[in-house]
Amino acid sequence: MKDSTLKKLEILAESAKYDVSCASSGTSRKNMKNGIGSAHGWGICHSFTGDGRCVALLKIMLTNFCLYDCAYCINRQSNDIPRAAFSPKELVELTIEFYRRNYIEGLFLSSGIIKNPDHTMERMLRVIKDLRTIHRFNGYIHMKTIPGASSELVYQAGLYADRLSVNLEIPTEANLKRLAPDKDHQSIYLPMGHIQQHLLQNKEERKKFRHAPKFAAAGQSTQIIVGATDESDKQILQLTSKLYKRPSMKRVYYSGFVPVNSYDKRLPVVHDVPRQRENRLYQADWLLRFYHFDVNEIVNDQYQQLDLNMDPKLAWAIRNPQYFPVDINRASYETILRVPGIGIKSAKLIVSSRRHGRLNLEALRRIGVVLKRAHFFIVCAGMKSFKMQEASADYIRISLQEPAKSIESFQPQQLSMLL
Repeated sequence: MKDSTLKKLEILAESAKYDVSCASSGTSRKNMKNGIGSAHGWGICHSFTGDGRCVALLKIMLTNFCLYDCAYCINRQSNDIPRAAFSPKELVELTIEFYRRNYIEGLFLSSGIIKNPDHTMERMLRVIKDLRTIHRFNGYIHMKTIPGASSELVYQAGLYADRLSVNLEIPTEANLKRLAPDKDHQSIYLPMGHIQQHLLQNKEERKKFRHAPKFAAAGQSTQIIVGATDESDKQILQLTSKLYKRPSMKRVYYSGFVPVNSYDKRLPVVHDVPRQRENRLYQADWLLRFYHFDVNEIVNDQYQQLDLNMDPKLAWAIRNPQYFPVDINRASYETILRVPGIGIKSAKLIVSSRRHGRLNLEALRRIGVVLKRAHFFIVCAGMKSFKMQEASADYIRISLQEPAKSIESFQPQQLSMLL
């Protein structure tokens, strides 16, 4: 690999590494004598496909030059940082070289804005189109869509990328305009709408024509920055709930704010966002997507922030003693799923296993139920009923909450500034 290409790779992988859509491999190991292969920390990251497979991706920016001067962005125009740009041909060759060496299984591509959104999008499109059509690249491709790009360019990108995404960044319009005056929610929601429209059209086309090309088969995703502005967890999760009502929205990512541009007066003077807040948002997100919770059950006017000391499922259970105890041998799957300490797999096993006889605590332990949590909220064969009172709710909270020390020990990761 040429030294110039290696230098660009180092700069642009560094600029791209902060996107939370996939995590850095975190390793750097040179080839040794009598050894085979080498590992570098530059740009090799991991992501999960829809079927749960972990894939190694080259996570890279086409360029970190950018017209915009967003207060929260490390790549903002006014920052004095190393800059670089790949030509589409250079990035295609780099991706193919890494793929042939078995370093990666796919590409995660983003870019700063140069000239205008359409020009930037055209250059990114050229990369993924050449990979697919010239080099017959069959690896996974995730491409960041540029807000403000035309619907036709979004459509073309979806023909070659497995997943498209547009970062929402700041949850409310007013705060986005304050920190990023060149952006607005309309320019972000518009390509989201284009992606959804093209996906629905493609679904109908594939019903009529079996060999019609697929459009963004893995759907779309977005990312929200947490803590750069004053939005509550309630506001963030209500927005998330609305986004998931779009059939094409597969994942919302949350990134804790770290003030990389602390000198900018538009930014609030804040402490680093605890990693635990990110974790709680992801747990609440999981409840929305897979546990059939309504957003107002998790956060509402009375509880606007998620409890950092306990997961949102446990917090909901303690606030709602009227639903407990749950009779494991009689309750529906949906009811069992809401018991703390019981996950999706365990709930399914409970429902299928009880057909062969009544379940007791030992059977639940073998199934995989976390009895330390669950035993406060259930009744089963050979177990006395436990009715949760206000005093016992306090005892459960103290017994199961995570110690504050473990919360403070987390150090937040850098947020994504990328499009």
